[in-house]
Amino acid sequence: MALPMVSLASVIFQSFNFNFNCTSLSFPHTSHFVRRFPCHCSHSLRLPCGRESPSARICASVTDVSVDVAVEEKRLPKGETWSVHKFGGTCVGNSSRIKNVADIIINDDSERKFVVVSAMSKVTDMMYGLIDKAQSRDESYVSALDVVLEKHSTTAHDLIAGEDLAAFLSQLRQDITDLKAMLQAIYIAGHATESFTEFVVGHGELWSAQLLSLVIKKQGIDCKWMDAREVLIVKPTRSDHVDPDYMESERRLEKWYSLNPSDVIVATGFIASTPQNIPTTLKRDGSDFSAAIMGALFKARQVTIWTDVDGVYSADPRKVGEAVILKTLSYQEAWEMSYFGANVLHPRTITPVIRYGIPIIIRNIFNLSSTGTMICHPSIIGDEDRLILKNYVKGFATIDNVALVNVEGTGMAGVPGTASAIFSAVKEVGANVIMISQASSEHSVCFAVPEKEVKAVAEVLQSLFHGALNVGRLSQVAILPNCSILAAVGQKMASTPGVSATLFEALAKANINVRAIAQGCSEYNITVVVKREDSVKALRAVHSRFYLSRTTIAMGIIGPGLIGSTLLDQLSDQAAVLKEELNIDLRVMGIMGSKLMLLDDDNGINLDKWRELREEKGEVANLEKFVQNVHGNHFIPNTVLVDCTADSAIASNYEDWLCKGMHVITPNKKANSGPLDEYLRLRALQRQSYTHYFYEATVGAGLPIISTLRGLLETGDRILQIEGIFSGTLSYIFNNFKDGRLFSEVVAEARDAGYTEPDPRDDLSGTDVARKVIILARESGLKLELSDIPVENLVPEPLRGSASAQEFMQQLPKFDQELAEKLKDAESAGEVLRYVGVVDVRNRKGVVELRRYKKDDPFAQVSGSDNMIAFTTRRYKSQPLIVRGPGAGAQVTAAGIFSDILRLASYLGAPS
Repeated sequence: MALPMVSLASVIFQSFNFNFNCTSLSFPHTSHFVRRFPCHCSHSLRLPCGRESPSARICASVTDVSVDVAVEEKRLPKGETWSVHKFGGTCVGNSSRIKNVADIIINDDSERKFVVVSAMSKVTDMMYGLIDKAQSRDESYVSALDVVLEKHSTTAHDLIAGEDLAAFLSQLRQDITDLKAMLQAIYIAGHATESFTEFVVGHGELWSAQLLSLVIKKQGIDCKWMDAREVLIVKPTRSDHVDPDYMESERRLEKWYSLNPSDVIVATGFIASTPQNIPTTLKRDGSDFSAAIMGALFKARQVTIWTDVDGVYSADPRKVGEAVILKTLSYQEAWEMSYFGANVLHPRTITPVIRYGIPIIIRNIFNLSSTGTMICHPSIIGDEDRLILKNYVKGFATIDNVALVNVEGTGMAGVPGTASAIFSAVKEVGANVIMISQASSEHSVCFAVPEKEVKAVAEVLQSLFHGALNVGRLSQVAILPNCSILAAVGQKMASTPGVSATLFEALAKANINVRAIAQGCSEYNITVVVKREDSVKALRAVHSRFYLSRTTIAMGIIGPGLIGSTLLDQLSDQAAVLKEELNIDLRVMGIMGSKLMLLDDDNGINLDKWRELREEKGEVANLEKFVQNVHGNHFIPNTVLVDCTADSAIASNYEDWLCKGMHVITPNKKANSGPLDEYLRLRALQRQSYTHYFYEATVGAGLPIISTLRGLLETGDRILQIEGIFSGTLSYIFNNFKDGRLFSEVVAEARDAGYTEPDPRDDLSGTDVARKVIILARESGLKLELSDIPVENLVPEPLRGSASAQEFMQQLPKFDQELAEKLKDAESAGEVLRYVGVVDVRNRKGVVELRRYKKDDPFAQVSGSDNMIAFTTRRYKSQPLIVRGPGAGAQVTAAGIFSDILRLASYLGAPS
């Protein structure tokens, strides 16, 4: 674009028609009444309705409103007859949405309504883009401005007609012409001042406010539109902040209303003027601030902020799927949550309304059925919120991408001014301190800053304390990058003991390390710093712990065989009940067999269809990938791996999984009956961390054997002996091996009935019972290896090397004689045979063998495939404590595993 070679000053002053005798500039207004904009000298500019004089051009200043004709002044009514509404850019994003906003205003039954609107969606960004293009001398600013014109022209044609349309389009084109001239000047200068920038970007609000007011007027309702720069006066305090001048703004509002009385007023958000009448803005998110200020000036009944969400959530719903809408928040709670990054309001928005106790309501324009969130004084919070369990913590928020700066050294203790020097230096580089933590010993000061500012902070502190570091008065200025801040917010925290304990317990149980802690004496929030990679996991963990969402556990099921598949079916049947009654959300994120695995990384596998899904979407089994998928989902704070196999290779991973913060539940006996040192390491890990290792089903299937033993020991009892029938298979065999029946016949019957393993030798060898005995021995404190347990093997020695189970069964009848003689001897003495395991704690040994019992002994009374375990202790010495019931079968074993899963959920915070 060719530009005439003229001086910069000449272009600017010709373009904007500066009056060199004045200190103010005139600019066109799109109102429909006569205006006069006086300067600070004797000159003034008169603008008739919708027009401007040829000499009147865009200016950078607004002053008092006055008129040339006599108008009867009307006093501004204030108080609860007014309700204030604010609609953001999304709400007025297109013509249909503007019509929707007009309907909401018309249907509001308030006596008087004041409406604040933002620019149409994306327009403010487009206006900033014009400035950027012009000052970088990119000629495409011209075509970009044409896009802005077309957007508003098209919207106007959709909404209005006749004289209103003609007047709006005329003013729109004049505004675009004036903006083009200003952008041309910026293009030449290669720079835009802050005043010029803020004047340009504020046009979007001028256009949207006019359009909305015309749409409301079209419905036959008297409606005026207000250019807020004529009323709202603010004092800039720094580049990103302004303070309202309430006194002057109130005076100007009363003057404006006296000339423009109406029960419905549509005003521009975001823009204002300085005391010198220079156009400015309220900075980003300024429209909310405009609404709050106007609410205070009108002393309105309420301020409603219309947005595209149903209200304020207890946590970011993008990170916590179970976040709930909070019906109410106190002003302080809302301020704290917004400061710590919650998508509520800008903290300054709340300030104007607090003085008059004006509630702010956050509502969703796209879901009018939702009542939203009310921000108000605690005294008017409704009963519904008071009933929320433990609502002393209202919500949680996070700030990501922060770094910790730690200044420490013995020379800091008791030295006045050290903290002042640190933070003065931080201020010099313009860094924002988000959080401060200092130990009472004064040995160190730790604070958090945005990660993008930490380099400058580190350099200035290294320079400032160079001497102290060299002589050792300070030991270090350390930087911990890649951090996130997590804040728990709630006004009732101040009077509720144990909130901090609950918070830190939840983080510990999710295996999350806390790097720094801060809490003000007001106790409205507790702030912790965690690793950035743990941010979402930490948020989910604490949110779940405070009952604002379900206790959620990511589960990986290894071994979907008979027991594993039965467990999956039980989980499927109980899922709805667990969510509804116990607030427990169990999500199976993976199922892995020996060949195929099925993975899900979102809401968990549909357990009603897991078999079909495995066939359709199953992939080659890979344990490492499986574990990563289950544990790597940071949206779920807790992970448990359930090993339903009998594979020692799988069991060898337990220690690694526990170290990485995963809980383990299993009926697999291999880990606890393997090498003693491995067992001891697993138990030590369980005691030293908040990761849990549950294995109730390893001994008694669904019977509470391990938990009973631990209960006895933990209450101070002393175990003398544990004796039991630990095999449901062998229990069935010896309950039916009587009255002259052959042993091989009973074994065949048990095999046909499904009581034995496919190869009955696995049961008859006694190894499975020995593993259970060694587990109980170790739980009782005995340091024994499996090889220390003598086992009576019921498989005849010549058949132990048989090629197949079928061959074994064919040959077994040849060896019936030996057991037949034992049975005859027992029956002749009035006794029965039982295959038992014994832990002799007093003599520090164990044994697995075939024993004889009198027919009146409890062991002789066992029937079917029941197990029975007798605990002889110091308390239960004359009459042992007996646990009896089904000890085999997929249903009871899966139920035992399920019980461990629910026990884990209880430990993690679910109600018990």
